Amino acid sequence: MGPMRKALLGAVLAGVVVVGSGAGARAVGAEADLAHHGHLSLWEGRVGVWLVSENHGPSDVAQATVRLAFSEPMAGGQELPPSCLWASDRAVACRTGELRAAGAVEELALDLRTAGSPDEVTVDISTIWTDGTDDGNPRNDRHRVLVLATGDPYVF
Repeated sequence: MGPMRKALLGAVLAGVVVVGSGAGARAVGAEADLAHHGHLSLWEGRVGVWLVSENHGPSDVAQATVRLAFSEPMAGGQELPPSCLWASDRAVACRTGELRAAGAVEELALDLRTAGSPDEVTVDISTIWTDGTDDGNPRNDRHRVLVLATGDPYVF
């Protein structure tokens, strides 16, 4: 075996040891079932979001990201919780934190101002990143909700 091939084999083996060791290691092909539930409200140009992310298992997820995409632009200059950031004037991305199998995280609450005063807003909720974990049931972590400007909660 030539020196180049030995070096490549050594690098591959070292990578396997690093990936397979440590407290945060997870098996290749880990599978989980993420779900997002909550409710949305729209009143006087404000959108209220209450969201709970869950993992029905079987594997833990170290971190995931949920995206909330709005059909109407949001007003600029609004602060978000530390776990969230603006992806555009119509989208917010939020870290879920660790999602243990058969567990949930605390509720995420957002109070956002729209750029105008719409009669309705459509909100798309979806997981956009799962730290490499496969989700065999993506239907329960993707929602499209039409929210009318009544102040009523629209549950998803």
